Amino acid sequence: MVNLQNENYAISEKAVIGGRKIARKTYGFDEVSLVPGRITLDLDLCDTSFIVGKHKFKFPIIASAMDSCVSPKTAILISKLGGLGVLNLQGIYTRYENYEDILKQITEADRDSFVPLMQKLYQEPIKENLIEKRIKEIKDAGGICAVSCTPNVANHYGPMVEKLGADILVVQGTVVSIEHKSNDKNSCFNLPDFIPKMKIPVIVGNCVTYDVALEHIKAGASAVLVGVGPGAACTSRGVLGIGVPMPTSIADCAAARDDYFSKTGRYVHIIADGGMATGGDICKAIACGADAVMIGSPFSKAKEAPGKGFHWGMATPSPVLPRGTRINVGSIGTLEQILLGPATFDDGTHNFVGAIKTSMSTVGASNIKEMQQVEVVIAPSILTEGKVFQKAQKLGMGK
Repeated sequence: MVNLQNENYAISEKAVIGGRKIARKTYGFDEVSLVPGRITLDLDLCDTSFIVGKHKFKFPIIASAMDSCVSPKTAILISKLGGLGVLNLQGIYTRYENYEDILKQITEADRDSFVPLMQKLYQEPIKENLIEKRIKEIKDAGGICAVSCTPNVANHYGPMVEKLGADILVVQGTVVSIEHKSNDKNSCFNLPDFIPKMKIPVIVGNCVTYDVALEHIKAGASAVLVGVGPGAACTSRGVLGIGVPMPTSIADCAAARDDYFSKTGRYVHIIADGGMATGGDICKAIACGADAVMIGSPFSKAKEAPGKGFHWGMATPSPVLPRGTRINVGSIGTLEQILLGPATFDDGTHNFVGAIKTSMSTVGASNIKEMQQVEVVIAPSILTEGKVFQKAQKLGMGK
């Protein structure tokens, strides 16, 4: 039995909201910055590789399991570029044979009708033959196949996709605990019982605290997704009032990872999920403790993205309480440009891998673990200091 205690909250700045309600100060990406290191490195000395199970990726960037950014075609392309895209097992690709027609309906709907339309479209039953077909499409093209489902259906779909040849399973929801209880026995889910039965890596999320991250780690997760509500198309923070800014969430969950590793020698990856729009955001996430990041809207800006310039939240189609919206993100370049460059934009939305390597070289980090050790400062003026002309002219950081 590993006995770990979280000391992070004890050293955090606290304030009294009123009465006996005490809150602690947390920080978002716009409030922190990285400090240059004592040495600098050539870019070719900076290793951005990331490993999950037996699979090694060239860079620590994962495309989120959102229908607007990952289709079977884009999952294949991202894999060929050296990354990982996650396909949503409960999305339109497993509900419709001809999903292009469905995507066209979603992207052409007006502002007032798209939520009811999506609620209707996502009522179509999931078809197991299409799950098999989509996995086969990705595998036959030589791609690494990662698929995602919610906890209430994981018991059913997990063993199925493993047999069909999926390489990685992501069990994901707005918030995922180690046990999901339901009046429907088929929907009950116990993570510590589930993971040992799986022969493929299981990534679990989402969470934002030390204690829950530690529970997921103890349950046997290969990686833990961190982030509740920061996504560009997510409205959970407004609808449910829940969430913790990302740098604080990442640092807390990374502390659980490190404490567990020091006690057991087993290392479990922390994946920052959502809220990152630029290369700088990704670099800050890694410096706060993330081993990799999962992003959605930046991938939706690719010319090959299935959303054709639109992006929508995973919980947008909820029949009872939508917690996402559809946003127009535009198309700014190819997937290769967004991931690997060359960049034709000056605002950090192109060449994410180049940004990671350049930041690593500047702070003197030769790999992701060293990047996690760099100094982070609280810097509320980091995006505005000296940027008057950019802001006024809506250029660079002022866009």
